[in-house]
Amino acid sequence: MADTSIHPRFGRLPAILPIFPLAGVLLLPRGNLPLNIFEKRYLAMTEDALKTDHRMIGMIQPTGADDADSLVSSGRPGPQVYPLGCAGRIVSFQEQRDGRYLVTLAGVCRFTVAEELDTARGYRRVRPNFSLFGEDMQEEYEAGQFDRERLITALGHYFTIHKIDPNWKAIESMGDRMLVTSLAMGCPFNPSEKQALLEAADLPERADVLTTLLEMAGPESSGDATRH
Repeated sequence: MADTSIHPRFGRLPAILPIFPLAGVLLLPRGNLPLNIFEKRYLAMTEDALKTDHRMIGMIQPTGADDADSLVSSGRPGPQVYPLGCAGRIVSFQEQRDGRYLVTLAGVCRFTVAEELDTARGYRRVRPNFSLFGEDMQEEYEAGQFDRERLITALGHYFTIHKIDPNWKAIESMGDRMLVTSLAMGCPFNPSEKQALLEAADLPERADVLTTLLEMAGPESSGDATRH
């Protein structure tokens, strides 16, 4: 694929990546994730990322209920994170009068954590391994590789349970990739369900996982999309 300002070539992905551990928040390749950043260490992370050519941050979830942002006194991170996350590039950035940053990350490529490094200015950093996920950066996707009708039916069930009045015309006009990515990122699934969507091998498998989650959804299901 072409090397663009938003999606660099696979061989130019960063060797060191700052990570933003956040439970219940999912970034997928080709998805867009808005973030409201106000904590000191993440303001520093954003400033440092903007100084690089790649402008990338890795979104990743903690594995347990502990505060994923807490640090031990040595400066090494305490709580564990999942071994797989997604790198996103800062494609929009606004500084607010109160010091907050409003940014949007465009999902580029998933990664596994090869090694966690010392913190920098309070935020965590890793050596990412992108080698398993080259297909994440392919622009084209062949339509018809999953049961779209079943997915739409399951979505209607989900919306009925949660009393959501959707824009069906907009939903039905979406291409397969945008539909699956937008629903997977936007629906309030719990953190383990979000991780299952991230770990799906490809778009058809992610569509199957998504459809199953929608079909199983009950009125008590909810997620945590708190921004830091």
